[in-house]
Amino acid sequence: MKIYGDRISGNCLKVKWVCDRLALPYTWIDIDVVKGETRTADFLALNPAGQVPTVVLDDGRPLTQSNAIIRYLARGSDLIPADAYAAAQMDAWLFWEQYSHEPYIAVRRFHMAYLGKSADALDPKLETRGYAALDHMERQLGATPYLVGDTLSLADVALLAYTRFAHEGGFDLSRYAAIPRWIAAAERVLGLPPAR
Repeated sequence: MKIYGDRISGNCLKVKWVCDRLALPYTWIDIDVVKGETRTADFLALNPAGQVPTVVLDDGRPLTQSNAIIRYLARGSDLIPADAYAAAQMDAWLFWEQYSHEPYIAVRRFHMAYLGKSADALDPKLETRGYAALDHMERQLGATPYLVGDTLSLADVALLAYTRFAHEGGFDLSRYAAIPRWIAAAERVLGLPPAR
């Protein structure tokens, strides 16, 4: 399997972490988004949307969209709850992450940490909606150790990817109690070094 990804992208790291956690063999192919490497003719032939991550499975079929990829790779593993309702809750978090979390926290981080923009130069809605997403997570993580109960699932993998680096987008995680605890616990389970 080949993973075309950029290591600054939480969406790409999700795929790497799932493969590492499940001991799935892969070859990582660095694609620099900032340099426009997703817009080359070769890459667009692989993924016409011009986005990473893109995975090419062992049989040559490509698969795109980070949460679809991790859902596929983790089938039959302990990263997907066996209980159908809990699995549906996990899916709800995966959809929510892409609609209500990533567009604000990840986008603000990218503009500040990688494009060098100041917080004042950005749409204030990125901060407001980013904190609203973190507040929602804090409420859930105040009630359960992980987003879907007592064990780590793909919901945690997906939301950890950008939450652990939210401070790079100017979000103050010290105002939360449950989120930092959850980040540390998820990092331990996934074997990740603590976020800087």
